[in-house]
Amino acid sequence: MLLEKMRNIGIMAHIDAGKTTTTERILYYTKKIHKIGEIDDGQATMDWMAQEQERGITICSAATTTYWKDYQINIIDTPGHVDFTAEVERSLRVLDGAVAVICAVDGVQPQTETVWKQADEFKVPRLCFMNKMDRIGADFFGSMKDVQEKFGVECLALQIPIGEGQAFEGVIDLLRMKELRWNADDEGETIVESDIDESRMADAVTWREKLIDQVASSDDELAELYLDGQEISVGQLKAAIRKGSINRTFVPFVMGSARHNQGVQPLIDAVIDYLPCPTDIPAASGIHIKKDKEETVEVPCDVSKPALGLVFKIQYDREMGSLCYVRMYSGKISAGTQVLNINKKKRERVNRILRMHADKSEPLNEVCAGDIAVFVGLKLAQTGDSVGSEGFPVLLEKPVFPQPVISVSLEPESMSERDKMNDTLQILSKEDPTFTYHEDSETGQLIISGMGELHLDVLVTRMKDDFGVQCRVGAPQVTYREAVTSSADCTESFSKVLGGKENTAGITVHVEPREQGAGNSYSCTVRDNNIPEEIYEAVENGFRSSLDSGINYGYPCTDTAVTVTGITYSEETATTFAFEACAAQAFDKVCNMASPQLLEPVMNVDITCPKEFVGEAMSQMTQRGGMIMGQDSKASGDIIHAQAPMAKMFGFSTNLRSATQGRAGFSMEFSHFQVKAGGFNS
Repeated sequence: MLLEKMRNIGIMAHIDAGKTTTTERILYYTKKIHKIGEIDDGQATMDWMAQEQERGITICSAATTTYWKDYQINIIDTPGHVDFTAEVERSLRVLDGAVAVICAVDGVQPQTETVWKQADEFKVPRLCFMNKMDRIGADFFGSMKDVQEKFGVECLALQIPIGEGQAFEGVIDLLRMKELRWNADDEGETIVESDIDESRMADAVTWREKLIDQVASSDDELAELYLDGQEISVGQLKAAIRKGSINRTFVPFVMGSARHNQGVQPLIDAVIDYLPCPTDIPAASGIHIKKDKEETVEVPCDVSKPALGLVFKIQYDREMGSLCYVRMYSGKISAGTQVLNINKKKRERVNRILRMHADKSEPLNEVCAGDIAVFVGLKLAQTGDSVGSEGFPVLLEKPVFPQPVISVSLEPESMSERDKMNDTLQILSKEDPTFTYHEDSETGQLIISGMGELHLDVLVTRMKDDFGVQCRVGAPQVTYREAVTSSADCTESFSKVLGGKENTAGITVHVEPREQGAGNSYSCTVRDNNIPEEIYEAVENGFRSSLDSGINYGYPCTDTAVTVTGITYSEETATTFAFEACAAQAFDKVCNMASPQLLEPVMNVDITCPKEFVGEAMSQMTQRGGMIMGQDSKASGDIIHAQAPMAKMFGFSTNLRSATQGRAGFSMEFSHFQVKAGGFNS
């Protein structure tokens, strides 16, 4: 397959905007499936997990490949719920383009903002599909204006609607100046094309002029033709729109109703016409680690160059083990060959390569640059690992995932279940980087942590249903953090006689706070050739373990910088054990000198409710120590933006529903950590 004929796209949106429904229609019209599955019936192809079918939501991003007009389209359908933000993040990292599905009634919703910002971060070109045009209150132009105002992007309407809401009949294609309607008798397969009705001609001409004006202002060649009053062909217009979309000068808009099979084929055409192929986007950059010093290098998308790919997702399969989803950036990898896991510096064999279709697969002989496939047989690979060849050891940028903010305790039903539970937790944490677990050193309880109540509920249900682990779940607890608030220095020495042998070590260390959200850092400013490398490794291990186990309360540290400024080494008595222990002692001592504080997670909360209940909803929020940050008005109701401590948000759903007669809902995502008022016992 030529790279020019390949598209790697993601479907992204707010929960319930219609991502999975749109994907189902794309698969149906491209003949990938022969029957449309509905989410409401639990039959959607891409929602293949039992829980996705029961809950009617997308939990994990599913990958599939389909073909349209000789083009290969790799599609990743991502979740819309904020608890599964990591799934969206890692998908956008490896995609070349994205389709943002926007509800024509509600316009930009809170999670749309989150995924849009993520797409901006990875510089992903996108186009918009205005869905639910046949719903009461649908407003194409209003919702498009909402996108323009919220994201500061230039919106380019490629179509205008024929009627809106229940009067929605079809669209006017502004490039070809034709009316398009979809035949309901054959599930929208037949598109009825006709000339534009006179009553709509004036509007169509106005919007086409606007389209040409917008495109010409970003394309010199087109601007010249436009100013000379020359005719601009559809081909020239498409080429200029493609260029502008890839450069993110503007965002093209198409529309329809995926549920009622309207507008999907022009959306697939728009994906091919306006979203980039793997060679249209800038070359990926990575860090070459074999040179004397680490150096940033570009990785052009070229099949003839050395092999390099990124593991962006891991999924456990009962029969095949770990399925590693890999985006190839350079070269090619064949089934049955060995690859180097560059992060782990270990060789592994790729037993099989698969092309995935949700939970089904077909074997491939090889996978080339620009493509996405699944590797079977990599036992050491984790999300974010780079795989390739020893001749080109380049680390592609590792995805950064948000910190877990909520925890529950987990107990096996019997002691015989404990090993099974630990094995299952290991598999789940490898699959999902935002899910962690550890044993509480004081209580001996096993604590699991995640992004929200739904996230942990889904994982515990998977443990019970998919892995057959019988366990009891404790009440949710907040995952706090610890951090220093000032800088301090100290020197610590360690001396102990073990087995008749003296073990000594000495370390001088400096700690200081980092800016909010920067995370922890460790560095060593002393380097002595007489000190073996394993001593430096022991010191680093000691400090990194201490950062994970906290200062006073056992919660992990955050935003703390540790710098080793001195090492006292004796060739006769120095041991790695002594230096690791000394590092732990020095950490406790220096951090307690640097005014440590307990931090609590603060959440961004978006409440959607009818106008008449805004007062009650705000009152519920302020009673929990929340701060109202702003408010938006939409046709379907108001959205209240607030921030509140996670600890105060348990049970909020029940109270909010009671106060608003069950008509309000809310979504919540992590914002930042702040100093907990009143300390630990408040």
